Amino acid sequence: MDKRIALSLALALAIATTGALAADPAAGKARYDSTCFACHGASGISVAPIYPNLSGQKEQYLVDQLKAFRDGTRPNAIMAPMAKGLSDTDIANLSAYLSALKVR
Repeated sequence: MDKRIALSLALALAIATTGALAADPAAGKARYDSTCFACHGASGISVAPIYPNLSGQKEQYLVDQLKAFRDGTRPNAIMAPMAKGLSDTDIANLSAYLSALKVR
């Protein structure tokens, strides 16, 4: 029985980490460059004080916030429509790209 539990836990862990490993920072950069840079800056450093810097943010934080904007659990008049069309893959890719940027 212990081997079954250990195998189940190992399988669950492998499945849980597969999504994180599948994120594509290059695809995230392409998506970012086509939409987000206008407010958050070309390198994730905001162009205006009302917009947050995203460069170097923690990946899971970015995932959580983008999903919350998209799903309406974090209401925001600017970000809600921007995040509405993002898929989970888009969010993972954007988060991987932004978290890899160096903070200046």
